[in-house]
Amino acid sequence: LATLHPKRYSEIAQMVQDRAPERDMYLMQLVANVKERFSDMGIKADVSGRPKHLWSIYEKMIVKGRPFEEIYDLVGIRVIVENVGDCYAALGTIHATWKPVQGRFKDYIAMPKFNLYQSLHTTVIGPQAKQAEFQIRTREMHQRAEFGIASHWDYKIKSPSDEMEWLGRMVEWQEETADPNAFMANLKTDLEQDEVYIFTPKGDVVALPIGATPVDFAYSIHTEVGHRCVGAKVEGRLVPLNTRLASGQTVEIVASKQSEAAPSKDWLQFVASHRSASKIRQWYSQERRSEAIDTGHDDLVKELRRADLPVKETLDGETLATVANDLNYSDLDALFAAIGEHHVSAVSVIGKIEKALDELEPGRFKEQATVFHPQRERRDSSKVGVHVEGFSDLMIRLSRCCTPVPPDEVIGFVTKGRGVSVHRNDCANASSLSFDQPDRLIEVEWDDHLEGYFVASVEIKALDRPGLLRDVGDVMSENQVNVIGVETSTNISDRVARMRFDFEISDPTHLNRLMYAIREIDSVYDIYRVVPGGDEQEILSSSDN
Repeated sequence: LATLHPKRYSEIAQMVQDRAPERDMYLMQLVANVKERFSDMGIKADVSGRPKHLWSIYEKMIVKGRPFEEIYDLVGIRVIVENVGDCYAALGTIHATWKPVQGRFKDYIAMPKFNLYQSLHTTVIGPQAKQAEFQIRTREMHQRAEFGIASHWDYKIKSPSDEMEWLGRMVEWQEETADPNAFMANLKTDLEQDEVYIFTPKGDVVALPIGATPVDFAYSIHTEVGHRCVGAKVEGRLVPLNTRLASGQTVEIVASKQSEAAPSKDWLQFVASHRSASKIRQWYSQERRSEAIDTGHDDLVKELRRADLPVKETLDGETLATVANDLNYSDLDALFAAIGEHHVSAVSVIGKIEKALDELEPGRFKEQATVFHPQRERRDSSKVGVHVEGFSDLMIRLSRCCTPVPPDEVIGFVTKGRGVSVHRNDCANASSLSFDQPDRLIEVEWDDHLEGYFVASVEIKALDRPGLLRDVGDVMSENQVNVIGVETSTNISDRVARMRFDFEISDPTHLNRLMYAIREIDSVYDIYRVVPGGDEQEILSSSDN
């Protein structure tokens, strides 16, 4: 307050200083009076006055529009007793001595706040008709309120149920939230929220954030109850699921018994609890992954049958697990999910399975193999993936002048002593060769089963901004490509960034998907396929969208 509003701070501090002697005397007399009443009733308690902080006074003056005299005269008394029974005994004594202010009593012992804060709050009309606020709590509650649950470990050992249940909910919530920053932000928000207290049909109390709906209530009972929620009754009457609940209401959830029951994405528009939203998002994430696994499994089975490979033996054997590991997938489900989400094709996986089986049983696929030479020396195992119909054992290489990638239309050129050189049909060198030496041109086709790595180059044009290169790199990584070269430059006058990426991809049929993903990045407005040493070949630009 002194830093943000120094003038108001000085004014309030001066008013407090002027009124302090009178107020302190009143507070001392009130504390003595309370102690005397407790002594008469046999209640052991520590009673102390709580002077109001300057910020608290300022907040009430500005936010609630109350005069300084009314706020400053409102004194606070803290009562700390030995047990819960004494809390209520002290409350009864205070109410029997002074008249309580209607609507100012709160029982946070019976209904703790989300952060396990417990205390009895009440306001009474004290001596001289001045209002006095009382907080009544046990020592255990005071320790937790002042210093937090972590400092409360010694009490927790004696009575672990509440604290361990709260910590358990935090651990569960953290596991449901992948982003640690989101977890902390949501936790802070929920700790600061006011709450409503809802009753179950059995009379149990559930604390929910203000604005909570029957869906939030359902998820607070159990995750499955939330997932299967199809209706709700408030005080015995059916209400819409987006109804805002109020303290004291009794809510009953109508849950579906159908196996296909599922949460609705629309619920995310009105749930108030971050835990509810997290549960809904988690369900859809798991559902998408499950569907991707099933789709990937089915696609791989189809390709296994097409390749005349034993389905059960391959799926249950070690070969497929080895292939998954080579592709950096943790298990078969991860591989199936990648196939289902089109990060890798079933055809390329079949090629790796055949290669692995051929290493275990040499010659197994010899009759259907085409002899290839490595495309790049750094990838000795890579294959070109092109064949000439009716010929085998030909030396075939992809031309470096245009780096053809499936499904580019290609043409072959018979070289002198270096086999068949494969060019894109629109390659400038191919056009020259077809004009000068048409007799050396030969038709070539891409293989059905492709494996190895293919080199592609793209150039990206975008309005320069912080984080642009990082965002493009993230998309490359998500699409399982290996970047082998990057060039970037920015035109200072118009702030247009040009970025060229050279990369290897194991499944070139996904090149267009990668380029569309890059095109969706904020501030990217064009992306081109680049021919090394030649002109840019635009295959995706603004007009494609």
